Amino acid sequence: MTKAAVSPSTASALPDSDRSRTPLFAHAALNSRPVALIYRILALAVIITGVIRHSDVLTGAPNWTTLLFYTMVSNLLCLVWVALLVVRTGRDLGRRGPAGTSTPSARASGAVMMAITVTMLIYLVVLVPTRFADGDSDIFSLTDNLIHIITPLLVIVDWLLFVPKGSFRWTDPLLWTLIPYAYLVWAFIYGAVGGEFTPGQKYPYPFMDVDALGVGGVAQWIVALTLALVVVGLVFVVIDRALAALARRLDRR
Repeated sequence: MTKAAVSPSTASALPDSDRSRTPLFAHAALNSRPVALIYRILALAVIITGVIRHSDVLTGAPNWTTLLFYTMVSNLLCLVWVALLVVRTGRDLGRRGPAGTSTPSARASGAVMMAITVTMLIYLVVLVPTRFADGDSDIFSLTDNLIHIITPLLVIVDWLLFVPKGSFRWTDPLLWTLIPYAYLVWAFIYGAVGGEFTPGQKYPYPFMDVDALGVGGVAQWIVALTLALVVVGLVFVVIDRALAALARRLDRR
């Protein structure tokens, strides 16, 4: 007689003795929805705080031009994604019980993670040196840290801990670049038709300034940043596959 497979939807109906057999780190992710839910609620609160502080929404004079920059676009993408994770985790906790993972799509989580990683890398590699050279004393302020460093790290840690591994493909890093590239195309078009990101500024970031760097200089920056992002994306794929392989070996023991 063959043993019947138990679907995730019926897992919560299993006796406690059967539920306890589920490994804590099943699928190379922390297999605890209560822990994931608490983490994701806290992460969502931090991301919202960063967005509010950066846009000055609560000051009575909101700075809507922040919505034109990739930094805010990527942070809002993370806000929506983590809010979706909170809803999904809470729903699965009630329906399927505490053991398990709750992520709509592991590959989508990779795309969001890469989108906000772009923000962190450009901030640290491009913007921080430029602002230091300009004598900007507001570098690494609380708001800057929230939107450029803390939010990216929160999303990366969420992927490391709570997202099942083994779904990433070697071509995914190329696909993940489509999000920042879509922004680049939009930003160049917006500036070309007379749009300004701040008064008198038609380029959102120094490496996009065709007037100062020329077409060749901007192209070199974009190629270099693209290569760096693809390499980082490949590192994520390697980690994803390594953790998945480790989980399979542990399951066979």
